[in-house]
Amino acid sequence: MENKLKIEIVKWIDEYELLTMIREKVFIEEQKVTSQLEWDGMDKEAIHFLAFKDKKAVGCARAFVIQNRMQLGRMAVLKEYRGEGIGSALIEIAMTLAKLNQLSGIYISAQCHAINFYKKFGFEVTSDIYLDVKIPHRDMKLDF
Repeated sequence: MENKLKIEIVKWIDEYELLTMIREKVFIEEQKVTSQLEWDGMDKEAIHFLAFKDKKAVGCARAFVIQNRMQLGRMAVLKEYRGEGIGSALIEIAMTLAKLNQLSGIYISAQCHAINFYKKFGFEVTSDIYLDVKIPHRDMKLDF
């Protein structure tokens, strides 16, 4: 098997079926986030990242540009593909895009279990723990 990983920057209108499938599996089925909270109506305006492994959609993230910074969120990798560098590849392309657009950094609302993952890329914790969709989170930022 080739085992090729590819990340694409996509529009919601073009790839909403694949993005929806990944987010429903990870956030709604696995993490028990309600549909009403997951589908916030902001996807049409977002930048979307879609990860493919051997041509199968396996991960995603979305971003907005707010006041010269990228707000990155809704990062998800299908359970059976975790630990294969897909999340890292999504972060790296987001960082590259932010730098290419001369943004000053990236903000994320990180689930607490993922904080050490983001720290590997230089993100720093900027808030106390808070609950978002009943899951503990902390705000983090990466300055360029």
